[in-house]
Amino acid sequence: MPIKMDSDLSRFHKIVRGKVKKELRKFIANGELLARKGEKTVKIPLPRVEMPRFQYGDNKGGVGQGDGEIGDEVKQPQQSEEEQQAGDKQGEHGLEAEVTIEELAQLLGEELELPNIASKGKDTVESSQVRYTGIHKQGPESLRHFKRTFRESLKRSIISGVYDADDPVILPIKSDMRYRSFRRLKNPETSAVIFYMMDVSGSMGELQKKLVRFTSFWIDAWLNQQYKGIETRYIVHDAVAQEVDKDKFYRLREAGGTLISSAYMLALDIMRSDYPHSDWNIYMFHFSDGDNWSSNDTNACIKMINDDILPYVNLFSYGQVESRYGSGQFFRNLADAFPAHERVAMAKIKDQDAIVGAIKSFLGRGK
Repeated sequence: MPIKMDSDLSRFHKIVRGKVKKELRKFIANGELLARKGEKTVKIPLPRVEMPRFQYGDNKGGVGQGDGEIGDEVKQPQQSEEEQQAGDKQGEHGLEAEVTIEELAQLLGEELELPNIASKGKDTVESSQVRYTGIHKQGPESLRHFKRTFRESLKRSIISGVYDADDPVILPIKSDMRYRSFRRLKNPETSAVIFYMMDVSGSMGELQKKLVRFTSFWIDAWLNQQYKGIETRYIVHDAVAQEVDKDKFYRLREAGGTLISSAYMLALDIMRSDYPHSDWNIYMFHFSDGDNWSSNDTNACIKMINDDILPYVNLFSYGQVESRYGSGQFFRNLADAFPAHERVAMAKIKDQDAIVGAIKSFLGRGK
């Protein structure tokens, strides 16, 4: 019976996974998953899913049997007035399946054909792991191996002839005690930091921030699936940049002008202070409507990207969300400055349907 249940559960998971993958592009575009996101899982709304099974009846009648003559019109049974009235019983609803964010990331990679990231060769940090490797005769009581201690005590009792099968009392002595031993292993662990930078000037409204939020959710999902250790830093800017927490990043609204260079300078300061490029895989994502204050500041941004950012990061990505007030000029400036750079990814995110293409542009290089 357990084998049959495991088989059915496995088939059910395959059905759910297939339905999620089929609807994944729709979920990415409308952001429906974010409202159902828990700490480690996401609730996926699905139509009713039932496993195929035989249903046994009373064997009365059969196909085509019953009252009537050959040639009679087949009609649907009529409901009584009482049956047509509103009822008080619960109807059938779809279900929600919980899928881990890691599984979602795998589906995302399959759907968008994303390559696994080739992290920088020696850029690793070390983490320690305790591994129990053997049994010793000495150790702390917290590591006493009860099964091995009992076995030693039983063996000693039998060999010495004091074991009584009718009254099997086993009393371990000091020489019977066995303890688990361990050693601490050093594991190289590739780690990454993500810098999210967003323009919060007056031209960036709620719709634009929603597009940024939906896009960054899927970026997070994919990068967390590729790396064991991820840190995230959030920077907002108008004419001045500041570091904020995640909640404030998506909610803050300013009304000033735009100096994009302020965000890049702050990100570089944090990177140099906390994330040496020899130990970290660094990703920078900047979102704006492309309306910078001046051409001089744009030139300063391009110089920083070329001289101070690209030599040390895995990827610099720029996502331009469409705004009725934004000129979009910054996208054109970056495209002219970096027409085919392997570490520069750019995408225009005009609406929610463009999110899938943006994610493909950002993550499709395997950097």
